[in-house]
Amino acid sequence: MVTEGQRAAGLECEAAEGGDEPIFDAYSRAVIAAVETAGPAVVHLKVYPQGRAPSRSLDQEDEASASGSGFIFTPDGFLITNSHVVAGGGEIEAILCDGRRFPARVVGEDPDTDLALLRLPEGGLPALGFGDSSRLRPGQLAVALGNPLGFESTVTAGVISALGRSFRSGSRRLIDDIIQTDAALNPGSSGGPLVDSRGRVIGVNTAIRGDAQNIGFAIPVAKIKTMIPVLLKGGSNVQKGRGYLGVEVSTVTPKNAQANNLSVTTGALVAEVLPGSAAATAGLQQGDVITSIDGHSISTALQVTKIVGAKKPGDTITMSVNRFGQKLTLTATLGETPF
Repeated sequence: MVTEGQRAAGLECEAAEGGDEPIFDAYSRAVIAAVETAGPAVVHLKVYPQGRAPSRSLDQEDEASASGSGFIFTPDGFLITNSHVVAGGGEIEAILCDGRRFPARVVGEDPDTDLALLRLPEGGLPALGFGDSSRLRPGQLAVALGNPLGFESTVTAGVISALGRSFRSGSRRLIDDIIQTDAALNPGSSGGPLVDSRGRVIGVNTAIRGDAQNIGFAIPVAKIKTMIPVLLKGGSNVQKGRGYLGVEVSTVTPKNAQANNLSVTTGALVAEVLPGSAAATAGLQQGDVITSIDGHSISTALQVTKIVGAKKPGDTITMSVNRFGQKLTLTATLGETPF
């Protein structure tokens, strides 16, 4: 029997046969190990208004205009956060979990991917390693670290809920191929790492659904790796010059096919067509299912964003569309992303 005293003291004991303790202990150990590995490299970012510096007085704390999270990924002080955390701010202060404070300089940012690269004027810092987001599976343990609502060094744990999601931010920017997790995120979590059971970064926490509970989104580490060279050069907004269709799509599943009375079971379901966009001009409508683009079969929403994103403004695409059983061929001349 495990006594209350043993539990309070944190002693690990053998559980009775058939008990729940071994499962709980294994989960706890995995989360604790991930936090111990990742925690030292997570920073609290305070962004101050233009022309106002943080107070250096020990008994006075100035109010920051924005607050978020980030993580160091090289010992010489490079760190990743969200672009929206640092956008439009002045001086940035990075606070490590051991209490050290450093000014942080923006090296590059890219609003389209909502990523920013910062540099601290210090070496020998704790740094996080990168995992492999291509090997993630729904149901896999995910641990989020950050500073929500100013509560420093906060940890939440959950699972990977889904992969390949698209999410439109409050500024109407569509971010695609992102991770959905039920690890609790709150304002201030933005820019913090989502890590696996080994404490390796698998994503950057970036957004939540405000009208739901435990639906959070993280930019996958594969996107971060791609963007680091761009951000090192200033972050020239990598998506400028990319084709833009102006449509929001979701992958057709048996559930949404039945709910929307679709006559097909695969494709990309059109959830929204933005007024004045290339999609609207081409005649796409809400409820249409895109089944192919330029002869390439479409089975997921992500395929649409990747094919369109590989094109340039002015390029023309031909889409096969199923509109409640009617087969259509639509042609769209792509515009440029306005975000």
